[in-house]
Order: sequence, then C-alpha cells, then structure tokens
Amino acid sequence: MSGVVTGDAVVLGLQPARLPSRALALLIDLVVVWAAYLLISVGLAVATASLDEAAVMAVSIATFLLVLVGAPIAVETLTHGRSLGKAACGLRVVRDDGGPIRFRHALVRGAMGVVEILMTFGVVACIASLVSARGRRIGDVFAGTLVVRERVPAARATAVPPPPPWLVGRFTQLDLSAVPDDLWLAIRQYLTRMRQLDPQVGRELAERLADDLVARTGTPPPAGVPAADYLAGVVSERQAREARRAFSPAGTADGGSAGSGARAVTGLGAGGGAEGAGERSARATGFAPPA
Repeated sequence: MSGVVTGDAVVLGLQPARLPSRALALLIDLVVVWAAYLLISVGLAVATASLDEAAVMAVSIATFLLVLVGAPIAVETLTHGRSLGKAACGLRVVRDDGGPIRFRHALVRGAMGVVEILMTFGVVACIASLVSARGRRIGDVFAGTLVVRERVPAARATAVPPPPPWLVGRFTQLDLSAVPDDLWLAIRQYLTRMRQLDPQVGRELAERLADDLVARTGTPPPAGVPAADYLAGVVSERQAREARRAFSPAGTADGGSAGSGARAVTGLGAGGGAEGAGERSARATGFAPPA
C-alpha cells in the first residue's frame, strides 16, 4: 500500500498497479486502438483514392493523431482515468493526491505515451515502471498521476472463537467501560490468529493482553483460567452486551430517560397544590397523570 496525502492532509492507502497488470491493460488498449485505426485507415484509403499524394498523406497523419493519440486522451478524460484495458484489469489513473484526473493530466500522459510507448514499443515505459517505487512511467511523472488498483482483494473476516462453555456468563458483572477500542482490536486480532502463532509466543501475548485488560477493568480473572480463555470470555460478554443493546425494544432502551422525566415532573409539582395532588395520585395509582 502507498500512502498518498490529499489536499486536506488525509493519508490514503492506495495500492499502486505494477508492471504486469499495467502491461496487460496497455496491451488490451493497443489492440482496440490499432484495430480501430486499421479499419478507419482502410475506409479513408478508399474514400481518398481520387486525391493527390499530399492530401492522402495529410489525411493519414490526421488519422494517426486522432485515433492513436486523441482517442486515448478523450477516453481517459471522460472516464476519469479508466480506459477499456484498465477497466478490464481493475485499474484507474488518479492524481498524486488521489483525486480524479482531468484533461491536462490525460493530455500530458498521452503526449508522453507517443514517445515512450508507440515510438519505442513500450521499452522506455517498462524500464521507467520497473525503476519507479510506485510503478510510474515518465508520462505519470510529468502529469503528476498514479495508476492504482481499484479491485483490491478483501481480507476474509475470521470469527472470534467462542469461549469454553463453563466461562459463558461468568463476566456479567465486569465493568468494561474503561477498556479502549485499540485494546479490543488487539484482543480480537489475537483471538482470530492465535492458532497461527507459535504456542510460546501466543501464550506470552495472551498473558500480556490479559494483564492490560485486568488493569482496565480492575478485576482479575478467575483462578486457573488460561489467559486466552479469559480473553475469549470477556470478548464474548462484550458482544452479548452489544447485541442486547442493539436488539432491545425502544421502551427498554429509553426506560432511564422516561424515569428521569417522571422525576422531573414530580419535582416541578412539589410546590403547587394541583401538582402535589397529582404526585400523591401517582403514588396511589401507580402511574403519573398527564403533564
């Protein structure tokens, strides 16, 4: 991943496209462009058969510039950096700050592409892409652009292993409010990858995370419980609390605010006769009168 800093000082993690994927995208683009150029050239040769040699040469040069140079520039400008080959390979041309390219960026890349791709059969572009740390060719350097991968394989989400059955419900009274998010993330990453670690290294890491968790909660783990099982049990309790909070009815979730509102109404009514009567009626009947 490459750290690209935007104009708002935000660091973007972009994966630059390397030479194999860029070469495949360029090959697809060249096949399409050259096929279109040959078809147009044949059609113009038939249409300009009655013209003199100078006119035919002028038409040929104009066709070359419009099809092999102008068409790629127009396509990259209109699609914001996605030609046919790049779309097929999951690539896109972006600015150095991660934003979409404009006409001037596509123009500089197309003009330099005539020299480093068409005239040298791509040798200069390949060498420049291999030397560059981010796989950029000379046209990208002059235009201030970067070719990045759009379709990055997503990492498979691994579920946290459940705790032993005899630990379920043992941490219901544990105060987890002081545990920071980065510690939860570290514990989750350890639990999802602990089977891939060396046993001794995994045991030491689990004990270190358990000590940090005990320092935040103030409650030591039960005697004889391994550190990994203790971490799994606490994470399971946290997930259970979040599930109850997410799926609890609205009335249950707002019970505290409703109770505080009733206490506020009662406090306001303590000074007046009607309000005092309403308060006594609420205590007698079990529900408060409407405010």
